[in-house]
Amino acid sequence: MASKQDENSYPDAAVEKAPAPVEGVPLEVAPLENTYKSRWERSWPTIACGAGLFSDGYLNGVIGPVNTLLQKIYPDTYKTSPASQNVSSIAFAGTVLGQLIFGVVSDHWSRKWALMISTIILIIFAALSAGAYGAGGSQYGLFAALTAYRFFLGIGIGGEYPAGSVAAAESTGELKKGHRNRWFIMFTNFQIDAGFVVSSLAPMILVLIFTEHHLRAAWRVALGLGVIPPLSLFYLRLKLDEPEEFNRERMHKYPVWLIVKFYWKRLTVVSLIWFIYNFSVYAFNIYSSEWISTIQGEDAPLWKALGWGTLANLFYIPGSLAGAFVSDWIGPRNTLAFGVLVQACVGFIMSGCYKWLSMPENVAAFVVVYGIFSSLGELGPGDNIGLVASKTSATAVRGQYYGIAAAMGKIGAFVGTYVFPIIQKNAPNDIRRGQDPFFVASSLCVLSAAMAYFLLPHIGQDTITEEDAKFRAYLEANGYDTSTMGNKENQRQTVTGGVMTTV
Repeated sequence: MASKQDENSYPDAAVEKAPAPVEGVPLEVAPLENTYKSRWERSWPTIACGAGLFSDGYLNGVIGPVNTLLQKIYPDTYKTSPASQNVSSIAFAGTVLGQLIFGVVSDHWSRKWALMISTIILIIFAALSAGAYGAGGSQYGLFAALTAYRFFLGIGIGGEYPAGSVAAAESTGELKKGHRNRWFIMFTNFQIDAGFVVSSLAPMILVLIFTEHHLRAAWRVALGLGVIPPLSLFYLRLKLDEPEEFNRERMHKYPVWLIVKFYWKRLTVVSLIWFIYNFSVYAFNIYSSEWISTIQGEDAPLWKALGWGTLANLFYIPGSLAGAFVSDWIGPRNTLAFGVLVQACVGFIMSGCYKWLSMPENVAAFVVVYGIFSSLGELGPGDNIGLVASKTSATAVRGQYYGIAAAMGKIGAFVGTYVFPIIQKNAPNDIRRGQDPFFVASSLCVLSAAMAYFLLPHIGQDTITEEDAKFRAYLEANGYDTSTMGNKENQRQTVTGGVMTTV
């Protein structure tokens, strides 16, 4: 019997007792939102699966301030060496590998255990990064060790996407209609943005605590704090069950060519939009503290540059929060296209006014305009590209589909961190050095908006269930036996005239 609180929370829920399973015969299962569970039972799997992406935001974002600290500590050996770029970027390479590997693992084996493995990797290599040491006190050995640990850390971060985000998306099917997109966003992209904010706030506080005379301690503690987010979720994730949607729709034999024919066009569009978005956002985040430091001048205290960086990252929060609700109101596709198009307009304005914005006395104006630019990016593709990737494919292949799209996004981030310095280096003067990255990013935003609006499908509250039905129908039309899909206890059956038949 449902409690009065649960009936009020989900008035359309019909609590039905499922019939006993019959050996070898599929079982009819009620829609996910009609399954009797309390509000907490419906919500906590989404939290446990998605909130680990806070680690992605923090561990990717903190390397920007840490890079700045290492340049201050080792101006001769670090600042002028490839290590400066490698330490900033190598986690992206590991992330790509992790996304591809865990995409396959989460579909073929288990959402839960793929997530657990990635959590353990995050804990171990976040700790090792903080304690990185070169043999015999070698500075170059330190940089090499840090680079290696960051690569393996990236593999753990990559696992959070196809395992955590996909499981979170599937768990939202049990939540109330009209609220599903916002809860997915709140525990995925919003967590990444919160991680970005903390990743600049923590180093600023640490510099104030340790002072600029003890920056070696500051950068190690900043990296070590990255252990806390995955460790705090470890128990919750250990208690997780596989999502109901995954139990119903998982495949045991994959008709690869049929899958490719059905999804390659859509996957290409989603991957390109994600590539373009991350090309800009991660590069801007990593180099924003350097830009602000340059605008302020060499004599400004380091903590002030980090403080301005924190303020710039704070603009992610209102954009991400607003986008979560707008996505439920007008749909992810329209929200993505609108957000990225308005972001392009602000970017072009910022590029044109950079000469004025780059004056030291106008650093506050620079941060505000840059913050608005970032906020609009979060409202659009930041919030919705992961949502689109997780809901435009069938459950049976969602981990691999999402993993490929997310990997393309991280390749974009990896490319951006290398291309932006080249763009700046080839600029004819200091003004163009600041203008050109914003002009390039804004031009790509226009392309993303067009692709999103004209090439992405509409995504409603029940898109996951509808996509599963379409995929099953497609497989059956092409001779695939869909009765083999799902776990035995979760397969469906109906009774017609006393005869049990598979649906």
